[in-house]
Amino acid sequence: MVEEKEFKGDKKLPMTSLLARPERKLIDHYVPKFPKSIEGYHLTLMTIPWSAGMILFGYLAKGNILWLAGSCFMLFFQWFTDSFDGSLGRYRDTGIPKWGYYMDHFLDYIFMCAILVGYSFLLKPEVRHLLLLVMPVYGAFMVSSYLSFAATGEFKITYLRIGPTELRLILILFNVAIMIFGVGFPEKGLPWFLAVLFIGLCVVVYRSQKYIWKMDMEEKERRLSLEEI
Repeated sequence: MVEEKEFKGDKKLPMTSLLARPERKLIDHYVPKFPKSIEGYHLTLMTIPWSAGMILFGYLAKGNILWLAGSCFMLFFQWFTDSFDGSLGRYRDTGIPKWGYYMDHFLDYIFMCAILVGYSFLLKPEVRHLLLLVMPVYGAFMVSSYLSFAATGEFKITYLRIGPTELRLILILFNVAIMIFGVGFPEKGLPWFLAVLFIGLCVVVYRSQKYIWKMDMEEKERRLSLEEI
């Protein structure tokens, strides 16, 4: 009989982002207060309506920029449900970790795409194509995280002191800035943002492959030492 390996997809490495500690305290405090009728998978699936909301409010903001306030609420609600879904399942010991790992991260990608679609309604056609470059670059961060997990068994979602919570907060502040100053500055700043994002990706991939290479070399040395015995 083949021994089944322990699934570790629901056990992320300790968060090292700027807001990790207060966020963890907040989650631990409120998880016991959830109604019994709400389960973790209910929260996971809520990313679907939040994604639809991001697209809707982005479209409405084309006519009135103040509709971006709705996008801010969608970002907040998605943070709330995404932060509490796994913790609620672990607290009640009713979690479905493999399904949660698959659906949670698949829907995270859907939500990211919805954010970019929402912003695409606001940009001029000559700038809009840059969003098509943001999507694969940001998606590469997610792919790197999943491949690294497959190679190392360590699931990491925080890079360069920035995690999903910090990213959502940045987007909320970005929306507020657009409502105050208009869409002119993001159109001018998008190429620079794309460049910074790409540089960050290069740093993350370099560090990840270096760490995995070190693991391979240590394993190789261990095998050679056993053969010499």
